[in-house]
Amino acid sequence: MRTSSASNAGELEMREVAATFGRREAHQDLSWEHEFSDWLKQQSRDQLSALFAQFRSGESEFDYLMRRVLMRALCKRVGEDLQVGPNVVLKHPETMEFGDSVFIGAQTMIQGRFDGSCRIGNHVWIGPQAYFDARDLVIENYVGWGPGAKLLGSTHTAEPNHVPIIATALVIKPVIIGFGADIGMNASILPGVRVGAHSIVGAGSVVTRDVQDYAIVAGAPAKLLRVREKPQIEVG
Repeated sequence: MRTSSASNAGELEMREVAATFGRREAHQDLSWEHEFSDWLKQQSRDQLSALFAQFRSGESEFDYLMRRVLMRALCKRVGEDLQVGPNVVLKHPETMEFGDSVFIGAQTMIQGRFDGSCRIGNHVWIGPQAYFDARDLVIENYVGWGPGAKLLGSTHTAEPNHVPIIATALVIKPVIIGFGADIGMNASILPGVRVGAHSIVGAGSVVTRDVQDYAIVAGAPAKLLRVREKPQIEVG
């Protein structure tokens, strides 16, 4: 935003600008990057993790390049044009798949599980300080994930009740974030939820149940505010 003219001193003027990331075309990574990643796969997972840690915090172009190369070696699959910010933490990256043109913001944590599954689609933007319990997670293409937003995919049974809750069995429930959905800053998505395509989750919301396609929800717990008008020709 920018301040308005002197005749409207003290007011702010809204302006609309073109999207950047959402309209970005994926570019092919250089062939030697793929070859380098393939060569690195000869190293043990512990060695690769230690190497990733060496480049985890840097902000130079070389640090960004090495994080991309190493994630391609560590993860189940990584597409083209991955951008990984500083201090990103991945647990069980061998279970994770990333599509093309994915952006992962600084200080994001993605917590997988040795027998889990995490699939993140193309053109997904993840803001800084996000958290994902990614034991059984699908994020479809063109999802925007606001800074500080969090997702839980598991919960303890709390039974029997004489046992500390963190010592009781863990129930893992799949979570799906649909095509083109937008998750607001500091929102929380709880286990077993499906957020529908093209829906909007308001900032700070706590989503405890499924969200229909094109819905706008907000609040804690999140409630339906309205349903966006669907296009006559479905995109995606």
